[in-house]
Amino acid sequence: MGTYIIKRIMSIIPVFLLAALLTTGMIHLSPVDPAEAYLTAAHIEQTDEILAQKRHEFGLDQPFFMQYVNTIMKICQLDFGISYVSNKPVWDEVIYRIPATLQLALGSLFLAVLVSVPLGFFAGVKKNSAIDHFSRLLSFFGASIPSFWLGYILIFFFSVKLDLFPVEGIGTWQHLVLPSVTLALPLIAMYTRLLRTSILENLQEPYVLFARTRGIKEKTIMAKHILRLAISPMITGLGMNLGKLLTGTIIVETVFSWPGFGRYFIEAIFNRDIPIIQCYVLIAASLFILSNLLVDLIQMYIDPRISRKEGQQR
Repeated sequence: MGTYIIKRIMSIIPVFLLAALLTTGMIHLSPVDPAEAYLTAAHIEQTDEILAQKRHEFGLDQPFFMQYVNTIMKICQLDFGISYVSNKPVWDEVIYRIPATLQLALGSLFLAVLVSVPLGFFAGVKKNSAIDHFSRLLSFFGASIPSFWLGYILIFFFSVKLDLFPVEGIGTWQHLVLPSVTLALPLIAMYTRLLRTSILENLQEPYVLFARTRGIKEKTIMAKHILRLAISPMITGLGMNLGKLLTGTIIVETVFSWPGFGRYFIEAIFNRDIPIIQCYVLIAASLFILSNLLVDLIQMYIDPRISRKEGQQR
């Protein structure tokens, strides 16, 4: 297992280098001149002399390979440049906004797991029952409704009409409720269906019949055997969504004026703040890679068959 972890960590390096290459190429091929974008954001009159000076300062007059190498060197030092709008280091602003996004991501993920695990489990165990029909209805609703529309509906009923929760901002647990529900509902829909399907598949496996013939209690079979293996696809889904949540769910943060990383990225696009856009892409790629690595390790712990498979491949 140790060798497998080292291999997976080493595989992060080429993916990260590729992400850095794409962001550097994006700047190189973009019709937007970073020097012009900086002067526009700073409200400085653009002259040929000032443009040439800024291009030299940003290293844009160097060959593409040198720009790429300089980008890698700066990233290793957590230097993503200076924001064109605020004139502050991008990394400092990102660190300032990450806690808000982390709070929203963990809140919505906790709510999704809290609802989908028992709902998907009982829907699979009690097929075609009332709880199964309810889980299907909730899954169809959660998978089909757009997040921005759901957010505005929740604001209208629970903030405007009932005055139970704040419309926007951050600070208390009340501010967290509506955006967390908006983010969690599509996840609940997906995880519930995944867990239900996996439960039904595992109920047909021979090991369930053998466990029953040995006289093992039904509750023990369900909790320690079926649920432990059936939850594997759901954990995979969690890994795929964790990176997206940690990089900020752009629509939800915009609807609820949540001061997180995703909203910061949208503002950077409108302001053509290229250092922030580059930083966002690199952090998003890194978080997706790390979250998938974490999920793989959890899968190996839950299902020992994966560890044996890796050992046979080596």
